[in-house]
Amino acid sequence: MPRLSRWLFSGLLLSLVGIARAQPPRGPLVVSPEVHADHTVTFRYLAPTAREVKLSGQFEKSAVSLTKNEQGIWSVTVGPVKPDIYPYSFQVDGVTVMDPANVAFFPNERFKASLVDVPGDTPLIHALKDVPHGTVSYEYYPSVEGTTGSLVVYTPPGYDQNPTKKYPVYYLISGTTDTEETFYKVGRTNLILDNLLAEGKTKPMIIVMPYGNIAARITEQKGGAKPADPVVRDDADAVNRANAFGDDLIQNIIPYIEKNYRTLANRENRAIGGFSRGGGQTLRAAFGHMDTFAWVCAYSSYLSPAEMERSYRTIASNPAQTNKQLKLLWVSVGSDDFLYKGTLEFMDYLKAKNVNFKSRITDGGHTWMNVKKYVAETAPLLFQ
Repeated sequence: MPRLSRWLFSGLLLSLVGIARAQPPRGPLVVSPEVHADHTVTFRYLAPTAREVKLSGQFEKSAVSLTKNEQGIWSVTVGPVKPDIYPYSFQVDGVTVMDPANVAFFPNERFKASLVDVPGDTPLIHALKDVPHGTVSYEYYPSVEGTTGSLVVYTPPGYDQNPTKKYPVYYLISGTTDTEETFYKVGRTNLILDNLLAEGKTKPMIIVMPYGNIAARITEQKGGAKPADPVVRDDADAVNRANAFGDDLIQNIIPYIEKNYRTLANRENRAIGGFSRGGGQTLRAAFGHMDTFAWVCAYSSYLSPAEMERSYRTIASNPAQTNKQLKLLWVSVGSDDFLYKGTLEFMDYLKAKNVNFKSRITDGGHTWMNVKKYVAETAPLLFQ
């Protein structure tokens, strides 16, 4: 072999050895989660040197211990689990971790849990079905203090096929520590709307899902650390942050959407809804801008009677006008939700003031399992 060829061959061989050494070690194949036909689910985690691994999920009341096999794979089978989508995580020697074998995760500002989808024997309302599907797009818009805001936007099936048709818009805001992706990836709002539309149960609409933490975005884009969340849900800091989001919604998000999408740009064709903190932002934005929204949905959220009297007295002082302006005011909560008491007080306040509203109290707690129910039940009521 000529000297140059030997050098090239040797160099190639050394490069391949270097690449091989740089590759992470390959362990046994781990399948997790594995959902069985009887709705039991097997979870697995590879940790040969771990002393203890536990499973924590919203389908279990407490953490469940896994057992280890000779390959170092820990596993446990739980259930039957009621069909739905659930967040879960592992506790490995006391440290909470995601499931590395699972690509589905819960978008969040903090810990990102993994997701397991347990399908029903009959497809659930959020299931992927053989129906016409809308489009989900990621959008960026000019926001406050020179920052760039982010949105997830759903357009219904047929939106691109008819360039003259305009649509109503539902602005849908997720909760504390959630992101603009949570209603999409956990709430499966796009699939819920696809399925409702296929069944003829709702009107075609555009759904806009914004990121609700304006303070965090400003500091992060300006090189700072994310500020802590308010401790009290209705203290001055929490209210100021909610109003900052409302200002961004009115001044930046809605104009951006109405410039770039074919919308019916009037209050009768604008709805706003939200979960938890997003529900509080919803109520404040709606009650503070009655000329902007005619449809309002509060999922697991409320405003205190004191704040209503202090900041939104006209809502209750002139119920006839309020009832004429609001085509829908929906308030819902789970019976085990930590916001249950406050939400009932809000309902009682509205009732005492003769403000019309629709209420829904479900089983369960402050979970996205409940939120999916609320979206599926309110979407058919909008824009009718």
